[in-house]
Amino acid sequence: MDSGSFEAIVRQMADEIPEEFLAGITEIVVSPRTVPHPIHPDVFTLGECIPLAIEGEGAEAVQSRVVLYHGSFRALAAVDPRFDWREEAWETLTHELRHHVEWRARQDDLEAADAASEANFARQGGAPFDPLFFQDGEHHGGGLYRVDHDWFIDHRVHRLPAEVVFTWQGHRYRVAVPAMTSLPAYLAIDGVASPPAGALVVVVRRRPRLTDLFRSSTPSAVSVRAVPLDAEERSSGHGL
Repeated sequence: MDSGSFEAIVRQMADEIPEEFLAGITEIVVSPRTVPHPIHPDVFTLGECIPLAIEGEGAEAVQSRVVLYHGSFRALAAVDPRFDWREEAWETLTHELRHHVEWRARQDDLEAADAASEANFARQGGAPFDPLFFQDGEHHGGGLYRVDHDWFIDHRVHRLPAEVVFTWQGHRYRVAVPAMTSLPAYLAIDGVASPPAGALVVVVRRRPRLTDLFRSSTPSAVSVRAVPLDAEERSSGHGL
């Protein structure tokens, strides 16, 4: 998708967002830049919420500029044939707006990364936790996030599926979603090659909505075992 078409999509999405979610946002812009990860060459930053230095106190003094990087979108689309420009643009825009809203709400309280670590600790202990806390961790592009030593794969759906297919370290897997699971669901994954030092979790949730900016739903958390798909696809002649 060329830069002009992408900018038109972002402008249309921005126009659909109610004014109350844009308080303190000075502008939403598209940059041509490609922003790669300093270590991982296939990971890109899709957008940023950049805080601005404004004199004053309280929430009114917290202002931000939201930037989406067209070059990063294009780079990810080049390596992922399933890349959905509109879906990723909406996800990135709402993600950056959520950062801004939370900055204004917290003011001088915990930074986002610290809040994510606390929520992850609550998840590990079986206590209630923010269902989208992982998005305040390190974003590695393509729906992949890290909080402390745990990795989270963001999987968006319209309704609860019977199974989920995901990619980890270049290999594809599928997991069955247990009956009676509700959305959002945190699926703790066992059985992958090259597991991370911490947990690997697939987060199954509905497409992001503006109401997620002030979310309160309680996730379900279950453990599932992954089945490798690579060998199945090769044997059936349907390898990627």
